[in-house]
Amino acid sequence: MMRTSSALFLRSFRFPFSLSADRWKFYWSSGVDLLLSRMAQPSVILATGSYDHTIRFWEAKSGRCYRTIQAQESQVNRLEITPDKRYLAAAGNPQIRLYDVNSNNPQPVMSYDSHTNNVMALGFQCDGNWMYSGSEDGTVKIWDLRAPGCQREYESRAAVNTVVLHPNQTELISGDQNGNIRVWDLTANSCSCELVPEVDTAVRSLTVMWDGSLVVAANNHGTCYVWRLLRGTQTMTNFEPLHKLQAHNGYILKCLLSPEFCEPHRYLATASSDHTVKIWNVDGFTLEKTLTGHQRWVWDCVFSVDGAYLITASSDSTARLWSMSTGEDIRVYQGHHKATVCCALHDGAEPSAA
Repeated sequence: MMRTSSALFLRSFRFPFSLSADRWKFYWSSGVDLLLSRMAQPSVILATGSYDHTIRFWEAKSGRCYRTIQAQESQVNRLEITPDKRYLAAAGNPQIRLYDVNSNNPQPVMSYDSHTNNVMALGFQCDGNWMYSGSEDGTVKIWDLRAPGCQREYESRAAVNTVVLHPNQTELISGDQNGNIRVWDLTANSCSCELVPEVDTAVRSLTVMWDGSLVVAANNHGTCYVWRLLRGTQTMTNFEPLHKLQAHNGYILKCLLSPEFCEPHRYLATASSDHTVKIWNVDGFTLEKTLTGHQRWVWDCVFSVDGAYLITASSDSTARLWSMSTGEDIRVYQGHHKATVCCALHDGAEPSAA
């Protein structure tokens, strides 16, 4: 089941004319301050979120926390940084808050409030024009960041744990608590494909290779399912089963394929309730390294832009920086008082202006 608004244009959004005074103020001040904020912003943005209701910003190299945001009304489930490094989106229960990365203002600059349960997935279109989210309320939503409200809503009929955007920018893939994987074709505005790797086994995490060649789904049984996407096709509906990997004995809480600038090496990272993160070579899915050091569940991970480092977040209340070449942790980020369940890193260049 799907609901939509004709106001959403996936490729060329029109600036909305009916904005509230607060939103006009936000966009006007954002435009005026764009140059100054770009000059002031750090080259590496690292943030973590916790069940202690705080978001912390860290100097990646020194491990010093230089800013803390108190999210009074909710724990923080997921963090994502906009492609231009200007804003941090924080998914909570049930709202999404957008914070200015380059300000000390503890208040969000925008709030997105139409979900009715925990928001578990979050991401941005490559130009930062729109945001997508998935929630335990069973919906996947799309938000035009320049217009009020939610522009599209897709119903998964089960709690949504994970959503990823295909590199073609026209398809979302969601995974839910009942074990369903669905592909949402944003051009056709419909569900174009449904898969069930294991019946009644929750899909915890999805990841897509940067070139759209592979999709990996990780579940509560510690298993990763890998599909090849047939080259030359423009849709996500042509899944070719490639591999089944029994990666962990416990839950896999996050799976993540390495980024483009890691080439020619291609890795899959799997973070688990068994307190470890494993690094797999995608060529044959052989185990390269096991990262040990966390004392409790590892909930999240993110690669540096060149794939040389990995950041992880754990229930032991810490985040860690790992060297992919040695498999050793080289920095521990300590400061949260409860489980650290999400992390966000942006150490690449921002998109060039159109």
